[in-house]
Amino acid sequence: MVEFIKYTGEYPCACHGELTVKIDGEEVTFASGCLISGGNVWFDENWLEHVEAGAWKVSLPDEYAKYTKEVEEVVNENVPWGCCGGCV
Repeated sequence: MVEFIKYTGEYPCACHGELTVKIDGEEVTFASGCLISGGNVWFDENWLEHVEAGAWKVSLPDEYAKYTKEVEEVVNENVPWGCCGGCV
């Protein structure tokens, strides 16, 4: 059982924040950089930037890896989708 507590990342560097969740009743905080954006940034032929938000993936330490899917679900329900390139 995974419950969302908080995430400290915010625009424009939404991927850099600490994630706190409750896993089987234990409050756990993961270091900044544990969220990986499913979004992207690209430039068209006129060099205009296009930033697209996407669902988050999480990178968890081995001891919590079995909870990856559940953590991703609660993160994506509670944290606005980000984009790699939001910092651009």
